[in-house]
Amino acid sequence: MTEKTIFSRIIEREIPAEIVHEDDDSLAFRDVNPQAPVHVLVVPKRPIPSLADLDAADAELVGHLFVVARQVAEQLGLANGWRAVVNCGPDGGQSVDHLHVHILGGRKLSWPPG
Repeated sequence: MTEKTIFSRIIEREIPAEIVHEDDDSLAFRDVNPQAPVHVLVVPKRPIPSLADLDAADAELVGHLFVVARQVAEQLGLANGWRAVVNCGPDGGQSVDHLHVHILGGRKLSWPPG
């Protein structure tokens, strides 16, 4: 059995977080190390390690995560724009092995990101 990720522990309320959205399939909460004035993570409640681990059966859930990202961005007043980011693997900047979508906004974001 693999060890629970920090995100699984947040989903199970073992670790507190500032939750901004929850439904049966996902949880959205503020990042503890924000990289923009608004930085929220949207995670599936069912743990999937990364984009590299997706298969066709995950399509509906992944689509749901992006719909939630749009809803959360709207709820947080990001009408002037925002960015959704999914990091994949260590070289892609993924630091937690639990699929998550970053919502970044609240200021003009530059490109390229890094």
